[in-house]
Amino acid sequence: MSLLPEAAVGEAFAEASRFRDELYACLTVRGDELFELSDAVLCAPGAVHSAVELTLLPEHRRGHGAMYDALNRGRIDTGRLRSLLAGLPLPRFPDGRLVLAVDVSPWLRSDAPCSPDRLFCHVCGRAKTASQFIPGWPYSFVAVLEMGATSWTQILDTVRLGPADDATA
Repeated sequence: MSLLPEAAVGEAFAEASRFRDELYACLTVRGDELFELSDAVLCAPGAVHSAVELTLLPEHRRGHGAMYDALNRGRIDTGRLRSLLAGLPLPRFPDGRLVLAVDVSPWLRSDAPCSPDRLFCHVCGRAKTASQFIPGWPYSFVAVLEMGATSWTQILDTVRLGPADDATA
């Protein structure tokens, strides 16, 4: 932030504040607690291995009971959240192009035999010199890529593929 001109810092702060207000408005039931949990996830110093860890961070000001209540009974207006995320500016290359990546990745669930619409997902490299078919759900997603070496992407859409869907289409 210190390398940006003064006006750009103010604009970035205003945009972040607007996004936070809109995100809070998407949290319809137990919104205060869900918002504190999202702040705690973003401010955690490393990987979060359990939700209870989030209640120990300074951004989370409530007890662990409130966290469980929000996760069990909280609600998110997904349509409004989708519209909010779709309205964010997309990263572009210097010539104005958008570069999109499309992929299908499995969420493997071999331990969930009663889960609905579970399919067999092709997985390479899990076993020595062989690929396998493991039960799970394939997800197709579209992401916008940024220029340069970065692991950050902006996911535009994600769809769980069903038994009748074609992964290529």
